[in-house]
Parts: sequence; structure tokens; C-alpha cells
Amino acid sequence: MEYVKLGSTNLKVSRVCLGTMTWGKQNNQQDANEQLAYALDQGINFMDTAEMYAVPPSAETYGATETIIGNWLADNQHRREDFILATKIAGSGVPWIRNGGEISGKAVKTAVDHSLERLQTDYIDLYQLHWPNRTSPHFSKHWPGKISFDINAEQHIDQMHDILNGLAECVSAGKIRHCGLSDDTPWGIQQYMRLAELHDLPKMVSIQNEFSLLHLKDWPYLIETCVHNDIAYLPWSPLAGGALSGKYLNGARPPGSRWTLSQRMGIFRDNPQVDRAIGEYVAVANQAGITPSQLALAWCAQVEGVTSTIIGATSMAQLQQDIDAFNISLSQETLDAVDTVIRKYPVPF
Repeated sequence: MEYVKLGSTNLKVSRVCLGTMTWGKQNNQQDANEQLAYALDQGINFMDTAEMYAVPPSAETYGATETIIGNWLADNQHRREDFILATKIAGSGVPWIRNGGEISGKAVKTAVDHSLERLQTDYIDLYQLHWPNRTSPHFSKHWPGKISFDINAEQHIDQMHDILNGLAECVSAGKIRHCGLSDDTPWGIQQYMRLAELHDLPKMVSIQNEFSLLHLKDWPYLIETCVHNDIAYLPWSPLAGGALSGKYLNGARPPGSRWTLSQRMGIFRDNPQVDRAIGEYVAVANQAGITPSQLALAWCAQVEGVTSTIIGATSMAQLQQDIDAFNISLSQETLDAVDTVIRKYPVPF
């Protein structure tokens, strides 16, 4: 396993990050225990979760994933130092989480305490803001007209300052070690960087955004922002919600798969153009003698500026296949074939 520095921190994380959002809905405690043990045995030392998980989110499963991890930690206290644990505070709009309120310094302090209790640990290595208080161009809102820039920028910057103050208190108390973003933009990154320097507050060391063969909006502008500010870039959904495995081709819906479940944001990746693009990526993978999932993950890992790719699986077979992808070096012929498909379907959803 290859390890890299997490942004400006002194932490070394594996190039693979174990995502956990299915734990508590599609996966139970035993499944999670098996995945954790296998991932650690493979050298993965980076794990990502969130207070909102499991997904699809619901009031009934809120906090379930952190609780499952906490149960494992309670039985394996000697392993806590073996991995970097990341979690996230939910943003506004989820009624059962702090009445749907926005992120604030006060909300951060409350959420950190509750996450620590569920996780049954004394500290969180990386604490992330799940999405910003303003509407951001994620979840297929990157098309013109889907969001508005008519916001009170000064008010949002004041909120960011308040959030950083809350994070600073948690860092000073030893509850969190580092802070990061999720589903944010270059403007958001730059504002947090400026405020941290201006007021001697914690610097954001990472950002996790959706990034895959089907969703390239962060290349190159946001990733350039990360590289030059020493911020780790952590792609989530590198398989586009499982679509790049090819399992949903031609309208297929395997029993128990994510697209058979009700989605909070809808199945926004499901359209004929996505289907055609995936069909061509499957053909490239077949030609290379690897699975479509391995093609998508190996491609994502080799993109300049990517720090650690967040993967998730509902079965051990999927997890094993996905981890193996990071030992694959794609030939120039395969990379050229992938590039041809990207140019044909640059923004399929």
C-alpha cells in the first residue's frame, strides 16, 4: 500500500480510504467488522464516515454508521492508533439533524461531542464540513442556472469565521486534530484559508468532492487550488454511486443495490447518456482485462492532485476487487482509450 501526506498535516494516509456510508442500512455490524479487518490487513489506514450516515439518510439510521464503528472500536481499542478516522458534520436541510439548521460554531461543538460518543473514541483525526451553508454546485447542480450567486457574501464569510472558531475550540480541547471541507468550491476554500491565516485559526487540510470518469468538474480548477494550497483532494463516489461497475446498464436494477433504494437527491446519475458512456468504459475495461470498477478506480488514483480515493462496498467481494484496483497500472493504450470516451461524454450528468 502506498501512503501520502494528508495535505499540510504530518499524517500519512493510504491512497485508499475506506468509506462506510452503507453501514447501518445495506450492511450490518458483522459486515462492517469484516470490512474493517480486511481493509486494515491490506494496509488501509484511512477511514471516512459522517454523522448523517447511513445512506440513504433517514431519521432512523442517523448516526448508525458512527455507532457501528464505535462498537468495533470498543472491542478493538488497541487498533485506534492504526488508522486515521474522519467524520463530518451535516449541513442544513436535514430536519432530524439539529432541526435542519445551518452549520455554526455552536453546532460544530455539539456535533463533535455526539460523534465522539457514538464513535467511542477520545479524538477525531479529520473533522469535515459535509456541505457549505450556501448552495454549492454538487449533486448535479453544476449546470448553468442550477444555483444562484446572489448571496450575502459578507454574511457567509462571517459564518465561516464562526465555524472556524468552533473548530478551534475543539482542536484546543484535543477533540479533533485537523479540519476539512466537503462539497465545496474554490471560493469556499480560499475564504477558509484567508480567515485561518488572518485570525490564526485552524487551516482546512482537505476537501472531499465527487470525482469520477462521469464527473470531472473539479479538474483542473479546484484541484489546482488544492495543490497550490497544500490541501488533500479526496474523491468520493469514484464509481459514480456504483454505476461505473456496469451493474445498472440497460436499466438493470440488481436486488438490494443502491439504485433500488429511495434517494434523497434522486437518482440524478441515471440518464441515457450516462448509460452510453458506461457501456464504452466497460468495453475499455474488457479490452484491458480488468473489471469496469477497477478501470474507474485505477484511473481516478492516477489523476494528478488526487491524494486518497474514498471507496465503499456492500460485499467483501466488491471490497477486495476495489482495493486490488489500486495495484493496477493502466497502460498508455488504456489511458488513451479512456480519454477518447471522456471527450465523447465529458459531462454526462
